[in-house]
Amino acid sequence: MMKIAVISNHSLSLVNFRGPLITSMIENKMHVSALAPDYDEYTMGEVRALGADPVHYSLSRTGMNPIRDLIDLYKLFILLRRLKPDVTLAYFVKPVIYGSIAAWLAGVERRYSMIEGLGFIFIEDNTETFKHKLLKKMISNMYRLSLSLNMNVIFLNHDDLEEFSKGGIISDGRAVLISGIGVDLKFFYFAPPIQKPVTFLFIGRMLKEKGIYEFIEAARYLKNHYPETRFIFVGNVDDNPSSIPEYELRKWVKECLIEWPGQVKDVRPWIERSSIFVLPSYYREGKPRTIQEAMAMGRPVITTYAPGCRETVHDGVNGFLIPVRDSDALARSMERFIEDPDLIVTMGLESRRLAETHYDVHEINRQLMSIMGISAL
Repeated sequence: MMKIAVISNHSLSLVNFRGPLITSMIENKMHVSALAPDYDEYTMGEVRALGADPVHYSLSRTGMNPIRDLIDLYKLFILLRRLKPDVTLAYFVKPVIYGSIAAWLAGVERRYSMIEGLGFIFIEDNTETFKHKLLKKMISNMYRLSLSLNMNVIFLNHDDLEEFSKGGIISDGRAVLISGIGVDLKFFYFAPPIQKPVTFLFIGRMLKEKGIYEFIEAARYLKNHYPETRFIFVGNVDDNPSSIPEYELRKWVKECLIEWPGQVKDVRPWIERSSIFVLPSYYREGKPRTIQEAMAMGRPVITTYAPGCRETVHDGVNGFLIPVRDSDALARSMERFIEDPDLIVTMGLESRRLAETHYDVHEINRQLMSIMGISAL
């Protein structure tokens, strides 16, 4: 039986992002160890329900403490040497860097990584501090080393691939581009959108770079002119330094500006209650899973020209693309749906059609398994 280790920094992502892939591997008679540093009873149970073995390992998801990271790297090497996987697949920044090195040291023959976006450190900003530039240089060098140890590196958008290629971080021979991580089109079924009241939905971590403040500015303007309009934020605060403080979110709720249920186990009911999905991000996304989910359920999308985001929307067809950090442009795009609610239906249907064409998780998983040299039954 082929043994595969999937390495993440977030246990819930193994279920939500890699669940269908893990299921497909299990169905193909493979033994899957799912590695994460933050397991609790719920996520362990969910991973076991997929048929995989949840395996805890030590990793600090954020922060750069060289001594702690070196210790964690050594522990991961020991763990992988004990597990003896034939294949490793790592995703997110630290699992890719340290997982690739640890797998190479442990003698794992086939090592693969997925670049799920470049994160805040690669955001283009003219006000970059010396510390930020130094950190970016350091992470680029760590990527260059770790990715050279992979057989293939999987990218979700062309911008990330081009940046790594031009920067000499990855050689073209190792890089593979796919259309996204995909969604289960039966699980994320088409649901007729709400037209009255027009309801705008955001799903994601409450980070500044996700465009939260721009969304709030646009919502404040629209609420003054169209008081019946609803704005829903789904997601939690984060331990990232750029996380929106919880007291600010609660203040906006108290103002009756937004509704904030926090983190939810199932986003589908919230997408069902919405009209339009909004992600005004400048975070350097890979290709946002939340947009793919909303498209599958038939929702128009407003997002930015930022890498990863811009590839999901055909401007004027299934939604609108706006400049980053532009709350006025966001408000104008949102207002178009309020003034012409028929767009909610027509653009939503286009979103579903595009999801069926580009984001079928089963087709994408067949591509991934082929890339990793795994033959699907």
